[in-house]
Amino acid sequence: MRTGADYLNSLRDGREVYIRGERVEDVTAHPAFRNSVVSVAHLYDFQCAPEQIERMTFVSPSTGGRVNHAWQLPTTYAELAARREALTAWAETHFGFMGRAPDHVASCLSGMFMGAAVFDAYDARRGAALRDYYEFARDRDLFLTYVIINPLADRTRSAHEQPDETQVARICDRDSRGITVKGAKMLGTSAVMADEVLVTSIQPLKPGDEPYALSFAIPMNASGLKILSRKSYEAAAGSVFDNPLASRYDENDAVLYFDEVRVPWDRVFIDGDIAMCQKQFHATPAHVYQNYQCQIRLAVKLRFLAAVGRTIAAANGSENFPQVRETLGEVAAHAATVEGLVHAMEIKGGQQGQYFVPDRHTLYAAQVFAQRIYPEVIASLRNLAGGSMIMLPSGIEDLADARLADYALRAQGCAVLTPPDRVKFFKLAWDAVGSEFASRHTQYEMFYAGAAHVTKGHSHRTYDWERASALLDRLLGSYSLEDELRNLGSAGTRT
Repeated sequence: MRTGADYLNSLRDGREVYIRGERVEDVTAHPAFRNSVVSVAHLYDFQCAPEQIERMTFVSPSTGGRVNHAWQLPTTYAELAARREALTAWAETHFGFMGRAPDHVASCLSGMFMGAAVFDAYDARRGAALRDYYEFARDRDLFLTYVIINPLADRTRSAHEQPDETQVARICDRDSRGITVKGAKMLGTSAVMADEVLVTSIQPLKPGDEPYALSFAIPMNASGLKILSRKSYEAAAGSVFDNPLASRYDENDAVLYFDEVRVPWDRVFIDGDIAMCQKQFHATPAHVYQNYQCQIRLAVKLRFLAAVGRTIAAANGSENFPQVRETLGEVAAHAATVEGLVHAMEIKGGQQGQYFVPDRHTLYAAQVFAQRIYPEVIASLRNLAGGSMIMLPSGIEDLADARLADYALRAQGCAVLTPPDRVKFFKLAWDAVGSEFASRHTQYEMFYAGAAHVTKGHSHRTYDWERASALLDRLLGSYSLEDELRNLGSAGTRT
């Protein structure tokens, strides 16, 4: 089984990561990334623990080795539920704050493999490449990320109409060995600390965009691949005490620039086919499986935030106020609804070939709901806290000085927590709700699945409108104007 040490060693591979104008020699040691990298390493160590092996892993049919359940291809409801238990346990190690942990893109690639016949129908060689790559990644328990969105650019123009034809990653050459790619892709969440990256487009492409219609996977140290990190919240965290989430779970985001990166044919899954870029997600279980994983993670995160809300109220002595209990009840209902929808999409799921797939529309309903309620939950916690998350010591250094600590802690008393514990808790609450790290998470939860009109469009597309309309038609068909007029006339005659 892959251990945390195996994972850390794999990152010392010469990848080109840049932050604040400098190249990072070793992401496992750099202060912008090292703690988050260790949090991922902990995931692998967690699944290796003797008491967790059965719950967290299954036996690879190719090697006989054990790998994470995220790579499993469930054939029954029971297998899907067991897979969910493993993904839940992993999410609980980071409290739901690592949206692109290793189980996310593993879920996507597993869904593509379940629909490999779609790739075969497009091109048997590309279908074979997909199957081989899935087995390669699964048997090594790799941490994959993906970049499936194009740079924002001018949204009134399609990819090939942009002033710079290599602004968006495109195929710029082909030969007997593979394709060459040049241009940028985003959002490379966790790219800094992943093993490999799946590169494709989930956004609809138009005729003329064929060079941008690609799908392939390469290692993060591929020659010519530049990883351009955003600002690190981990580097700005100061200490775990001051920022217990940002200091350890900042999975980072990056723009990936492909400077004439060569991709061998055995790593290419789509080569210039616009329709196939959409089919790889929506004609296979890929889109369902990757977003099903997201909802499992979000259910854990909302459960955590519900506890934060309740502790805020208890620390402020307001938990029994009717209006506060109402607010906490609503937060709890939101958390329970997402968890309930996860179970519903499993129960309503069904066979797709030999595999058991969660119900597509229930998933999209959950996404529409989650995009709306996450910022509402954050706003509720802000309202509960008032100024409690603001008037805190500036840093742990204030508490290291006995004289300053005495002054600072005198303002931090409450009925249920000691002054140091109150500071500790509200530092955590701010990091979950109001810090720059927290603000990024609100934005992430609102848009990782696409803009609201995209998720609502998925819901509209997959809802069983015929069944709903049949119900309406049955009622409308149970009476008519003519019948009612005859009844009215008969009633008048009798009168």
